[in-house]
Amino acid sequence: MIVRIMGEGQVKLADSHFAELNALDDELLTEMENGDGPGFRATLTALLDKVRELGSPLPDDSLEPSELILPAPEASLEEVRELLSDDGLIPG
Repeated sequence: MIVRIMGEGQVKLADSHFAELNALDDELLTEMENGDGPGFRATLTALLDKVRELGSPLPDDSLEPSELILPAPEASLEEVRELLSDDGLIPG
C-alpha cells in the first residue's frame, strides 16, 4: 500500500500493518468525536510516526498513486475532520 503524508511525501507500507494503523485511526476518530484536542494531537503524531517507522520512503520524484492520504503533522482537528470518512482516515 502506498501512503501519502501531506506535506512530506509517500511511503510504501505492507498490508500486514493495516490492522495496527487502523487501531490508532479508531482512537483518533473517538478523540475527534469527543473534541479531545490534546488526545487528537498525540494520536495523530503516533499514527504518522508508526507509518514512518513501518514504511519505506519512496523517492521524491516517484509518482505512485496513493492508496491512502494522511494529514500533515500540524493539521488541526477541523482540517482532519474534513478528510474523514465514516471509517476514519483509514478505511475498514
